[in-house]
Amino acid sequence: MTILNLPPAAEPNSRGVVHLRVLSEKGEPLPGAVLPDLSPEKWLSIYRGMVLTRVLDGKMLILQRQGRIGFVGTATGLEAAVIASGAAFEPQDWIFPALREGGVAVYRGMPLVEYVGQMFLNCHDTSKGRQMNNHFQHRGSHFVSWSSCIGTQLPQAVGAAYAAQIRSQGTVMCGYLGDGATSSPEFHAAATFAGVWKAPVVFVCIDNGWAISVPSSAQSASRSFGSKAEAYGFPGVDVDGNDAAAVYRETRAAVDRARAGGGPSLVALKSYRILGHSSSDDPTRYRDPSEVEAWKAADPIDRLGAFLERKGWLHADAAMRLRESLEAEVDRAIDEAAAAPKLPLRALVDDVYARVTPRLVAQHDELVRVLDRFGDPTAAEGRFPL
Repeated sequence: MTILNLPPAAEPNSRGVVHLRVLSEKGEPLPGAVLPDLSPEKWLSIYRGMVLTRVLDGKMLILQRQGRIGFVGTATGLEAAVIASGAAFEPQDWIFPALREGGVAVYRGMPLVEYVGQMFLNCHDTSKGRQMNNHFQHRGSHFVSWSSCIGTQLPQAVGAAYAAQIRSQGTVMCGYLGDGATSSPEFHAAATFAGVWKAPVVFVCIDNGWAISVPSSAQSASRSFGSKAEAYGFPGVDVDGNDAAAVYRETRAAVDRARAGGGPSLVALKSYRILGHSSSDDPTRYRDPSEVEAWKAADPIDRLGAFLERKGWLHADAAMRLRESLEAEVDRAIDEAAAAPKLPLRALVDDVYARVTPRLVAQHDELVRVLDRFGDPTAAEGRFPL
């Protein structure tokens, strides 16, 4: 099998694309590179968010394999692309995520028990079980619930940005997408209107190497994903997505430009998902193991950790203690969420209308009668009137 997706290097790739970098693989600032002007506390918060994202993914995947939750889409290997980009937005900005950006909601303030409760689909799930697992939302951090339909969050992000522009709110919208979503009509529509309206939106494209089983190299004949922005009349940039410093710097530049009235941008982050597309996927069927190993050696958490250690802001023992404390914190959230009661049956009809309609009341009452008669739905031998 041909290796199609290798970690970005300082020199141009086969299409002549240079992915912007700030840090070397060993965490050393590159000659002439401009570091983002961040406090040690901000750097450490990004690092913590990246480690927590990996811990959450590992714990959720175990729960899925145990049959306690149904579905997981991990961001393992993508932590710099996810968290460092999310950290570039302000609290008043809104995040329109794709599958793997749940860590951004936690970074911005979503309680862990609410995150885990959404995976269990119980009373801690603020969407009341109306979404499948791994479909997060959190009003307090302006994190919008997403749809599994690829790319639909992008026109929503542009519409919200246009509304903010009309209202002079000074708010910037973030529209996350994967490389596969650039093939969707929703991306084209969103980018077209964003460019025409000069809407304050930043498209953050995380090229994780594969659109399920289709390699990035087969996704598009464009020179790069960042270069796609040119057709829509706004700037785009290609970045080494495993370099947290470069990710933050370029995303923040796009956010600042949008807030100042400069219109949209596309920030394309080259990274790699180490695990499958989801917990239902077997990536060994379409990926060369040596490709995966090459990307594991370019671990974004190790890279940022090495930089922080060079600066004297993080030591190996402190990094280990942080990992252990985050694992314990997630374990406590799992215990609390797992013990929470299931959603009440009435949640099926609540919130559909301001006042529950007579028809919905009748359907709810009929369901109660069926359950009273048969108990668990499986006892009805398929005769379940829903």
